[in-house]
Amino acid sequence: QVQLVESGGGLVQPGGSLRLSCAASGSIFGIRAMGWYRQGPGNARELVATLTTSGTTTYADSAKGRFTISSDNAKNTVYLQMNSLKPEDTAVYYCNADVMYRDYWGKGTLVSVSS
Repeated sequence: QVQLVESGGGLVQPGGSLRLSCAASGSIFGIRAMGWYRQGPGNARELVATLTTSGTTTYADSAKGRFTISSDNAKNTVYLQMNSLKPEDTAVYYCNADVMYRDYWGKGTLVSVSS
């Protein structure tokens, strides 16, 4: 089993920044990629950004230029730096890990962007 624990969510004003963290533990041998998804009110879960173990990144169009995904392999942790936040970024953000082609999910962390 793989456990993913997110942290770093909260309330921020438009234009502000947050950094989300996701710590992976358990049977993480064979991780192929980690990433962030989000689900806003009334919306389906959507991709935000992914990072493969080879260093390839993928971003949703809405995240390009504002969000940056990175990792600390020694800590088995992936980060999502979010800048220039907008109200439409309000969502529960979920960490995802692809371990040997099997998906694991964290419980999510709430990001609220509001003045």
